Amino acid sequence: MTFPEGKEKFIQSMGTLGSNWGINRTMAQIHALLLIAPAALSAEQIRDELQISMGNANMNLRALIDWGLVYKEHKTGERKEFFIAEKDMLEIVKKIITQRKKKELEPLTKVLEELAVVKAEDEHSAEFVKMMNEIKLFSSKTDVLLDRISNSDSNWLFGTFMSLIK
Repeated sequence: MTFPEGKEKFIQSMGTLGSNWGINRTMAQIHALLLIAPAALSAEQIRDELQISMGNANMNLRALIDWGLVYKEHKTGERKEFFIAEKDMLEIVKKIITQRKKKELEPLTKVLEELAVVKAEDEHSAEFVKMMNEIKLFSSKTDVLLDRISNSDSNWLFGTFMSLIK
């Protein structure tokens, strides 16, 4: 396989994975492109490489910046903005966890807190209350774990991961 073929396969695969994980396909493809780029790219270069509209490129670059996965880089003598991806995989994982937590776990926790007022008055409501409590306990433990991962250093995370797969 040649480099261009490998690059295309990686970018397309990341787009598909991104869609499966609930993020925009183009956002995942832009992130993939920036991850493997040896230098910062302009929005125009990204547009041309991925054959997308300028508006699509800009919108997804802003989202990646909001997630903390991409940064602007200024080049002396250039008026264009250039973009570079965070390349530290631990930092990438931490930032994705933080965003997924905000997007998915925090809204669930809010709903579960609202549902905590339901009283067990019969068999159906008792089962409902039981499940809400179990889901709340699980989401609470997940929240603590994700916070620990997000705030950990690479040695702790790598050591923990290795002990889990042994």
